[in-house]
Amino acid sequence: MNIETAGYGTLPVVLIMAAVTLATRWGGVFVMSFVPINYRVQQFITAMSGSVLVAVLAPLAVKGDNGARWALLTTAVVMLVLRKPLPAIAAGILAAAVVRHL
Repeated sequence: MNIETAGYGTLPVVLIMAAVTLATRWGGVFVMSFVPINYRVQQFITAMSGSVLVAVLAPLAVKGDNGARWALLTTAVVMLVLRKPLPAIAAGILAAAVVRHL
């Protein structure tokens, strides 16, 4: 299957991707409206966010370049010290930029 990417060829792809994204988000909200949120479900949801974060960052740490590794390390250290995500993210971006510049 080939899709023409010149002109308006990408527009249907973007629209389909947007529709699928909206359907999954709204579908999740709809399904969760039938689930009573008790302590155990709340723990599961909290654990899911952390596991998704690890699943995204682990391949970057293993197969990423030195800039990515330094960014992850810097972000983790600043987050542990300051306990504020915005300065940690900024420090990680700065670390990646400096390492990749050098």
